[in-house]
Amino acid sequence: MSKVDTTSVKPAVKPEIDSAAIKADLLSRIESHHIDFDWFLGKIKVDFSDNTGKDASATAFVRIRKDSVMWISMTGLLNIEGYRALITQDSVFVMDKQKNTISRRSVSYLQEIIKLPVDFKVLQDLIVGNPVYFPDNIVSFKNNGNTVMVLGIGEFFKHLVTLDTTSNLIMHSKLDDVDDMRNRTCDITLGNYSNIQNRQFSSYREITVTEKSKLDIRLDFKQVVFDQPLSFPFNIPKNFTSK
Repeated sequence: MSKVDTTSVKPAVKPEIDSAAIKADLLSRIESHHIDFDWFLGKIKVDFSDNTGKDASATAFVRIRKDSVMWISMTGLLNIEGYRALITQDSVFVMDKQKNTISRRSVSYLQEIIKLPVDFKVLQDLIVGNPVYFPDNIVSFKNNGNTVMVLGIGEFFKHLVTLDTTSNLIMHSKLDDVDDMRNRTCDITLGNYSNIQNRQFSSYREITVTEKSKLDIRLDFKQVVFDQPLSFPFNIPKNFTSK
């Protein structure tokens, strides 16, 4: 799957919107496929790479109880589990099963990993494919026939969303930091949509975060199940030490 080229995107494409009806319609189209759920189960092939040449691949098993708890197990070669994480609204617990260590961090630890102002809800939305950081403050739009580009400005980002005009599915998000001194950008490409339990789910994502360094993440969902009650096993072995 080729990635959307955003180098020539000009967000401010029309005068500021002064029609409440147009604004309401655009927001409704963006929110029309918002994924709601109580429980989520996913199996994901994850690929990471950065500008230093480091790259890695793993399989992630993800379980979520909406707005409450998230469980992630990362396995590598030979299906050996390397890490297990338990994430709540305010804490992140990580078991390193190779080094027999357990660490506890605040939820801000997620920001160190993803390089975005991530909290539990943002991570939850990133995983299920909902737009993140999109505000009610829509300032411009451009209809290109097959797609419509909508620009909103929020607390952290100027967010340009590209919608398919026929399906209203989000094809791409481009986030630019409101603070020009940070020069932080994030590109999210979504593809391979299919109907899963009456939800339009994107089973392939490409996420690129750039600031002082560059991080590329590719997510290829191999299994997705909604609203099946789940357990979140996180028993810490006695021989594990705190890190």
